[in-house]
Amino acid sequence: MSVRLSLALEAGGFAVPASGSVFVFHPSVDADLSALPKDQVKIVQPQRPAYEHFTSLGYDCVPVWDGESVAVAAVVFATRAKAQGRDLIAQAVRATQGPVLIDGAKTDGIDSLLKDLRRLAAPSAPISKAHGKVFWIDGGADLPNWRADAPALVDGYYTAPGVFSADGIDPASLLLAEALPQKLGRRVADLGAGWGFLSKQILARQDVETVHLVEADHIALECVRLNIDDTRAQFHWADATGWQSSEPCDAVVMNPPFHTGRAAEPALGQAFIRTAAKALTPGGHVWMVANRHLPYEVTLDQCFAKVEEVAGDNRFKVLHAHRPRRSKS
Repeated sequence: MSVRLSLALEAGGFAVPASGSVFVFHPSVDADLSALPKDQVKIVQPQRPAYEHFTSLGYDCVPVWDGESVAVAAVVFATRAKAQGRDLIAQAVRATQGPVLIDGAKTDGIDSLLKDLRRLAAPSAPISKAHGKVFWIDGGADLPNWRADAPALVDGYYTAPGVFSADGIDPASLLLAEALPQKLGRRVADLGAGWGFLSKQILARQDVETVHLVEADHIALECVRLNIDDTRAQFHWADATGWQSSEPCDAVVMNPPFHTGRAAEPALGQAFIRTAAKALTPGGHVWMVANRHLPYEVTLDQCFAKVEEVAGDNRFKVLHAHRPRRSKS
């Protein structure tokens, strides 16, 4: 990413004025932005881990563009979700009359975006490097229908482009919801709550007094606020791998992510399990669903006294763990 951005600046076609804000939409934690003037950069990043990463480096960060503030230039990092990528570009061209640079890997659909923009916005000749492309267009371009209707109702719930399971109820979450016991306890946490499907099922239980909805994606959390109007719900924009409960929970329910980008990363789910164990009462329970091939039982056995599979099919397994083991350290 940093190589393509540097090459674009060196080429001269994408020029950053000496004053004014430069909006940078959705850079990942491995994006090197050092070629840009740091004091002018404002990062738009809804993912809490990346938001905290760039904040720690001294960048000015916001979770979403407010729709009103303006910039002298903008940079958009393409995302895997095509509708979200288009929406970010549409936001960028509305936010600035200056140049808008689009950077992305082939696996993020950068070629498709370039092809579509050639019919609408006269993009520059692309620079190809490191299995991706970078090019730029003029701000203020007319991009009809590229702004996403977000949030939008799907299967009776509000979702948005780019969030997990944006097209409807995730089958693994549905399997987990059907396996949950009628009584979960008074205090429950939903780690990686997404747009709130599982929390909605949890709140249908009358004995539940509090549900902590922990979600790293600010956009998904805004969908949750539309899907759940319940005073028992507490919303946390937080990375579940480092979240600490303010009170011991009786149960944790979760469908943890297991990839970063396109790469499988079971360590994410393992970190969710360790967070859950720390959040629970001594007699607490975890109810989780996972792809059948993922080796979560090893971590569960390390963190809990009892582990069992309680439901599943050829794709997914629902696991129940009871009585967290306490570290002696």
